[in-house]
Amino acid sequence: MITLVTGGTKCGKSGYAEKLMDRLSCPKYYLATSNPVGDEAQEIIARHMKMRTQKKYNTIECMRDIAYADIPIGSAVLVEDLGKLCANEKYVGGKILRTADKIVSGLQLIGAKASELVIVTNSVGMDGIAYSPDLMEYIKEMGEISRRVAEFADNVVECVYGIPVALKGSVIC
Repeated sequence: MITLVTGGTKCGKSGYAEKLMDRLSCPKYYLATSNPVGDEAQEIIARHMKMRTQKKYNTIECMRDIAYADIPIGSAVLVEDLGKLCANEKYVGGKILRTADKIVSGLQLIGAKASELVIVTNSVGMDGIAYSPDLMEYIKEMGEISRRVAEFADNVVECVYGIPVALKGSVIC
């Protein structure tokens, strides 16, 4: 089962994704895509790692190249989140790369191994504001990645003010 969870900032999508994982008894893996820059980021990551340890997640720090993550067959995987992963893949060594194919194929590989794959993404580009060309390229690519993942996902759920709403498939939990 593959579930894509989307929504705006602080809308409850991570909490909902974790509830999906909490109901499972198989080994759980958390693919953490954050790039730990600065003291505040380090504190947030430490807090999240403590929470994941309490919930018996195996954390894999994976800022890029998710296709190479060591995911055991039959496990449950939570990917948090596509926005950070896209930024990490897109802006490498001062170059701006096209990354949609790489990210989507990596997620498909993980989905083929995992008994459950939960992917958190962000609703970007919905504000109608024109940004710098580089940021507009990022927003465009995030939209493409999320659209392509939604095509092969069993469920697509948007969190709106903490309420999960099924866009495809069903809301679980």
